[in-house]
Amino acid sequence: MYRIRFHGRGGQGMKTASRILGSALFLAGYEVQDAPHYGAERRGAPMHAVVRAARGPIQERGFVDRPDLVVVADEGLLAEAGAAILQGLDHHSLLLTVGREPAALWQDRLRLAGPVLALADAVIAAGERHFLGAFCAGAAARLLGVVALACLLQAVDDEVASFGEAAVARSRELAEAGWRGLEEHAGSVGEGSAAGASGQAPPDWIELQAEAGDLAAPSIHGGLSSIEVRTGLWRTQRPVIDYAHCRRCWWVCSEFCPDSAISVDADGTPTIDYAHCKGCLVCLAQCPAHAIRAVPERGASS
Repeated sequence: MYRIRFHGRGGQGMKTASRILGSALFLAGYEVQDAPHYGAERRGAPMHAVVRAARGPIQERGFVDRPDLVVVADEGLLAEAGAAILQGLDHHSLLLTVGREPAALWQDRLRLAGPVLALADAVIAAGERHFLGAFCAGAAARLLGVVALACLLQAVDDEVASFGEAAVARSRELAEAGWRGLEEHAGSVGEGSAAGASGQAPPDWIELQAEAGDLAAPSIHGGLSSIEVRTGLWRTQRPVIDYAHCRRCWWVCSEFCPDSAISVDADGTPTIDYAHCKGCLVCLAQCPAHAIRAVPERGASS
């Protein structure tokens, strides 16, 4: 089975990279699994996406902890422990960085047992960082050595079609550029061994007391019904706006709120929808005027 991880930041197209590579492998005759994994759901935050491909059924799920290939679209993440880029890498794993630094530099800095390759991102023009996904998918496909260029380009067409003809055309160009940029290393990534159940550490179970009640909560299947889910009940702290210090800059807090729980009126005054604010406090961190503070939910005025 092939196990691949794409690491980048929100907005760089790593989810798209996993979908393109997954579709290309499917067209090449593989059973495929691909999925993004997010932390904080905001642009610029570290995230990764995984792809598994095998000739038979895939029973594994979740994080790829023994990768055959790790693709890093943002070199800055290599210095962030929380990004978990080096987790599970061994002598079999290949690390591909996309950026300006040479492979020898990363090999020396990280002291990895496995091979390291670097692909210059000079082909990506300023303002085109959101196309990195196609570039990385093409590079990964070439390293696997089992995906024909025709399958790769068909996968780009299938996965990027909703973004328009111009986006498809540019994505095809960059996917092929990534594919051809690693032509001499085609097939460098081999399949990892099958994972057995023996030797695996048992999970740390946490016993939770069952909630009182004879009936389960109802499921909502109708469209446009998410407003009925009062996610504000999840909060332990709530953001409170000090309007005396608010600059009415109108876009920062509302733009960065991952749940669109902050609305702004005509004069730029923000209002928090506490029924749906989860208390992530992203708005507090982003407010340039420091006009938002956090208070404990218990005892806070509704």
